[in-house]
Amino acid sequence: MSKSFVKLKNYIQKKMSMAHIYQPLMLIELIKGHGKAKSRDIAKSFLSYDETQIEYYKSRTIQMPYKYLSKHLKEIKKNKENYFYEGFDLNQDQKNELINYCLQKLEKYINKRGIKKIFGHRTLASGVISGSVRYEVLKRAKNRCESCGISSEKKALEVDHIKPRSKGGKDELINYQALCYTCNSQKSNKDDTNFKKILESYNHRVKDCIFCKIPSKRIINSNELAVVIRDEYPVSKYHSLIIPKRHTKDYFELYQAEINAITDLINQTSNQLKKKDKTIKGFNIGNNSGEVAGQTIFHCHIHLIPRRKGDVENPRGGVRGVIKNKQFY
Repeated sequence: MSKSFVKLKNYIQKKMSMAHIYQPLMLIELIKGHGKAKSRDIAKSFLSYDETQIEYYKSRTIQMPYKYLSKHLKEIKKNKENYFYEGFDLNQDQKNELINYCLQKLEKYINKRGIKKIFGHRTLASGVISGSVRYEVLKRAKNRCESCGISSEKKALEVDHIKPRSKGGKDELINYQALCYTCNSQKSNKDDTNFKKILESYNHRVKDCIFCKIPSKRIINSNELAVVIRDEYPVSKYHSLIIPKRHTKDYFELYQAEINAITDLINQTSNQLKKKDKTIKGFNIGNNSGEVAGQTIFHCHIHLIPRRKGDVENPRGGVRGVIKNKQFY
């Protein structure tokens, strides 16, 4: 009889102490994969019991079952996105038997706790929020968390009740907001903070502002909250401006979502320019906030200025040069 079988059987039947359903599910995936399992496959196994977003369960894999399993079963290890059981030597009958033991553990735990109680921390409502409602909420939020501003491309978004159901909040579109799973998990069921209100101002434009009516032909790149154009009076070749679509006076009035959107475009633009022009060896990133700081167009905009070797006699100090005689130190 294999060493792995004896050790796993002993742990599952006698030593496994469960605070949730994750451990046996992770072991099942490792056993089915002959000692190897991808984090996504483990997360998907969790989804068979709780249909929420995979990113959440990928984080739970590290925080809960992997933490405890690797403590008691030193053979279970992690390499980037993959998990494996070192020295795995089970035959098919042994794998089937161990999986059955894990399923027995699951059944016993679920019968004891109840599936609703187990996943109560993940329940957004007594009923399921339909896909069409979820789509409308995320579209309205421009696919960004309405608290921290992170894009849905980087972190999964959830539909949250602004006024919790425990405080009388209704299952209505007007009472929903989009939050990433991190912000949502930090928001208690007694917290009725409404992050959705900032959406009402995203469409704010000023008639006579030149950055509120940029011709489409000037726009080089954009996302849902900001655009990139070339400066009409460039300091250097490919000098670019990153501009929020919403009319806002300066950087300090930006919402977090806009800061994230602008940062994304700065990174994209700098990478594109470095590929396009191999003479570019650095950048100055700058923003003038206030007339005394040199601002002349009172719609926030960020300067991305490519720098090349020899473009000035001595570049030391960089942006410190905005005040004469203060550049060098």
